[in-house]
Amino acid sequence: MKLKRLAATAGAALLTALALPADAQAAAVACGGAVSTQNIGAQGCISAERWKDGRVFMRNITAHAVITNSRAHASYVDYEAYFRIREGGHWVKLGNGRTVVQRRSTIGPIEIGNSDRVCGPVNATAEIRVHVRPAGGAWSNWTGAATKQCQT
Repeated sequence: MKLKRLAATAGAALLTALALPADAQAAAVACGGAVSTQNIGAQGCISAERWKDGRVFMRNITAHAVITNSRAHASYVDYEAYFRIREGGHWVKLGNGRTVVQRRSTIGPIEIGNSDRVCGPVNATAEIRVHVRPAGGAWSNWTGAATKQCQT
């Protein structure tokens, strides 16, 4: 029983490591829940990279998507992402795009867009939301992810 649990945990860790390609360009990418529409699934992901501009600490917030196609054929998939600071912010479009996802495969995290923010005295929560649409199909519900904007 313990061996099965250990093997399952190791397998999940390996799959997670394989799912994060080098093109994400982020120290850590945190993904939220999954949504799907017409056999196209997605997870919204967020990364936050801290940097300094002179004496001011900044944070680059980037929205990503992990897209899964469980169809028997390749599909074009549209995606878009929005961003806000949870504490009183409003949703702002970060970006959108279109990609081909091969049959029965997963791609990503794909960078959708990013925004630079000044780290304020309050460690605000930054969040993104992402949705996807197969070509000619309906948009999925939103999937989101959040992180503290200026965590160390």
